[in-house]
Amino acid sequence: MVSRRRSLQFAGTAVAAALAGCSGALGNDASQTTYELDVHRFDAELVPWALYEPDDDELFGGPARTALDAILPDGRYSALGYVPVWEGNYVEHDGRYYRTETVVTGRAERTRPVVRVDSVDDEDVPEDAILIDSLDQPSARPITLLHTHAVSGGAAGSSELLRGDAYVLTRPAERDSRLATGDLDGRVVTMTDTGGFHYRIEVREEQVTLTEHTALAVEVADSREAFREVVMGSRVDVDLETVDLPSDARELLDRALARGAYRETGDPSEAFETLLRRLGFALDESATGRTLWDGDSLFDAALYVGETG
Repeated sequence: MVSRRRSLQFAGTAVAAALAGCSGALGNDASQTTYELDVHRFDAELVPWALYEPDDDELFGGPARTALDAILPDGRYSALGYVPVWEGNYVEHDGRYYRTETVVTGRAERTRPVVRVDSVDDEDVPEDAILIDSLDQPSARPITLLHTHAVSGGAAGSSELLRGDAYVLTRPAERDSRLATGDLDGRVVTMTDTGGFHYRIEVREEQVTLTEHTALAVEVADSREAFREVVMGSRVDVDLETVDLPSDARELLDRALARGAYRETGDPSEAFETLLRRLGFALDESATGRTLWDGDSLFDAALYVGETG
């Protein structure tokens, strides 16, 4: 058995509400740790689920499709200033299976449109201010990134996509956008339709140093059957058919699979602790995104650890 542990807050109000109801039933003001294992089946076949298909959007999907057409089965495709297709994707070509890889192959100086924004006070917003939602993605995304950077003081993760206080338009759809043509230069954009967060856009052509990213494909399997084993070894966290579980832990797993969740309050039982550890969970913290396979179906598993009482 384990002692009471420091826990994380529950993710989602539904889980919190469930725990609140449980504590009311206990009639005890003392705080107790609750462990909830959520297991949800998702409707997908193993091999198709693992294969990558670019989105239809022109900003990311377009460059990815162009890169895949060039690299399959044994070519290379290079892009300056952006990653054409992210590495680690599995793709199929003529019955063979590949994993995309992306490497840095150099740098080069180029002239590109560079976008900056300056905050505008409410009283200075013109009548023809543009609502961000009215812009297409190639124009809206850079402004949204600059807005997030400004309001977070540079602490947002997306700030890594900027160069200081500027965004460089490098993707093909960005370089064909209203931002790149200068149509939005000097215009004011507002981030909400209720007021607040207004910015004047500045677009300038500047000489910048761009990193060259080259994509290629590495063959990983020459048949669907062989690729299935690749998926099992790389994308499935737990193969339930091979997990050695005591009968009582197996019973709890079956209950979670049938009901979608299993929960215990207080120190977890030995069977539950064994199950959680065999599924790869640490008992002192919440965790999500573990993929299970039972021989027929895929499941998404999560552990929520919280205080109730």
